[in-house]
Amino acid sequence: MAEEPAAEIQLLRKHKAKLIEILSSDADFVLQHADSRCLLSLHGYQLVKACHIPSVKMTELLDHVIQRGPEAAQGLLELLKDQALQETFPLLHFVKDLQVTLLSSVTTRKKKPTTELQETIPAKKICNNSSHIVTEKQLMTAARAIGRSWREIGRLALDVPSVKLEQIEEDHPLHVERVFAMLRYWRISQKEKATTAHLHACLSQDSWALPPEGIDFLLETD
Repeated sequence: MAEEPAAEIQLLRKHKAKLIEILSSDADFVLQHADSRCLLSLHGYQLVKACHIPSVKMTELLDHVIQRGPEAAQGLLELLKDQALQETFPLLHFVKDLQVTLLSSVTTRKKKPTTELQETIPAKKICNNSSHIVTEKQLMTAARAIGRSWREIGRLALDVPSVKLEQIEEDHPLHVERVFAMLRYWRISQKEKATTAHLHACLSQDSWALPPEGIDFLLETD
C-alpha cells in the first residue's frame, strides 16, 4: 500500500495552480530566494533558470521542490511566508492559514469536520448575525491589512469603479489613506448593507482573501 504524501507536499499540490499564477509575476525573484535557502539541487536550479516563460519556471520550481520531499516542501512554505515574499506577492497571505488548516486536518482525521473548524478558529467572541454598520475606526483598521493588491480588491471584491480608484490614488499619496478612502466609498455606496459582517465576507473570498488575523475583528462582539 502506497504511503500517503506528507502534509507539506499535499498543500503544495493542492494549491499548485494558484501559486503558479501568483508567483509568475516575478518568477526570477522567487527562484533566487528559493536558491538562497538551498531548496533546489544545483541541477534543478539550472533547469528552472533555463525556463524563459515565467509560468513554466514556477511550475518547474514547484515540481522540483515537491520531488525533493517533505523537508524541501516545508522550506518552500516557510519561504512563502517570509516578509519579502508576502510584501511582493500580497495574495500569498492565504498560505499562512492554509498550512495550519491542512496540518490540523491531517493530524486529526478521526474528528468531525465541525470540530476541526472550531479548533482552527482563534478563541474569540464571534458575532454570527452582525447588523452593525462598519465604523470609520474599523475601516481604518481593515485598511492596514490590505497591501499592494488594494486596486484588485476594490474592483473585484468591493465593486468600486476603476475611475473612482484612480481618483482616490491621485488624491491620497499615502497607501493606507488610499485604502481607507476606498473602503469609505464602499460604505457610502452600500448604505444600510455596509455591515461589519458584509465587509468581512467581501474581504475573505476568492484569490484576494485577506489573512483572518487582519479582518476577524469585524466579527467580534463588543
